Amino acid sequence: MKKRIALFTAVLLLFCLLTGCAEKPSAETSVPDIVKKTNGGEKWQTKIDYANGDNWLAINDSGKAVDVIYFYPTAFNKADESAPDVADIDDAVMRETAHYYLQTQATTFEEDCNIYAPFYRQISAPYSLTLSAQENDDLMRYSASQDPSYALDYYFEHYNNGKPFILAGHSQGSQILTMILSDYMAAHPEYYENMIAAYVIGYSVTESYLEANPQLKFAAGADDTGVIISYNTEGPANKDMHNAVVTTGAISINPINWKRDDTYAAASENAGSLDAAGALVNGFADAQIDLERGVVVCRSADPAVYAIPADAAELFGPESYHGHDYGFYYINLRENARVRIAAFQK
Repeated sequence: MKKRIALFTAVLLLFCLLTGCAEKPSAETSVPDIVKKTNGGEKWQTKIDYANGDNWLAINDSGKAVDVIYFYPTAFNKADESAPDVADIDDAVMRETAHYYLQTQATTFEEDCNIYAPFYRQISAPYSLTLSAQENDDLMRYSASQDPSYALDYYFEHYNNGKPFILAGHSQGSQILTMILSDYMAAHPEYYENMIAAYVIGYSVTESYLEANPQLKFAAGADDTGVIISYNTEGPANKDMHNAVVTTGAISINPINWKRDDTYAAASENAGSLDAAGALVNGFADAQIDLERGVVVCRSADPAVYAIPADAAELFGPESYHGHDYGFYYINLRENARVRIAAFQK
């Protein structure tokens, strides 16, 4: 087993050296023009001290053999139009909202994992999601190379102790994870070989992304490891509508039956959902992949209750269930993490 791991590490490191992906993201990374033009972009010139526990949303070591590192979705709201588009690390609203997401998303892993979640300086979603695709990519890649990468540096040096781990995120947190996987993990194959899975939920993983990062692989079923799990949840009324987190070439896996095809999974197969108040209830969300759009379509949830608010419909479409990507399939995600952990430990 040790020989196989050593060979894997050597091959991945050689790939990174040949492709240039082995350069570690750091504060010395060249600053893209969009960062210079972003109101608040200069905040990244100050490095966050992750030795300070106050800069962590969660450091919950409950003695489990596996960790999860969680990156929360957009929790930052600008105070007014003239305010910076980049949050402060101690932004009160961001911190309070991040705690809510920790409880409604990351806790799906708490029975099997220790939970670690850094606070990181987020970008205003109404700003980043209206940039061009290239500008958005440049801005988010730079953001990922700063706070999230420094937090991972500290986590692996002080908390990980060689344990296998899961990466998990949602929305902006998942976009950050796509950069972490393509850049940070490529620069650190010794960490990547211990990754059980990456739950990159609520943001598109595309065929072109995987082609550009052949060292990464998308999940093919319920129990493969070292893989990416991703989907966005929509109602049928979102068909052909603009959704800022759904991009051309997106691919998904069904979070109930863990298939990549369009096999329908009824709500009766759903092991448990969170309702609109965040309470655990019987599973009420069904799931079927729209292969053309690359999303999971849910027809059984009430859009009047669960669809994204009307003031966000211009960005996400009229029947986006973006806020419930985790909640609709909460227990299925928990059970799946348990299956992948067991497969990895074998």
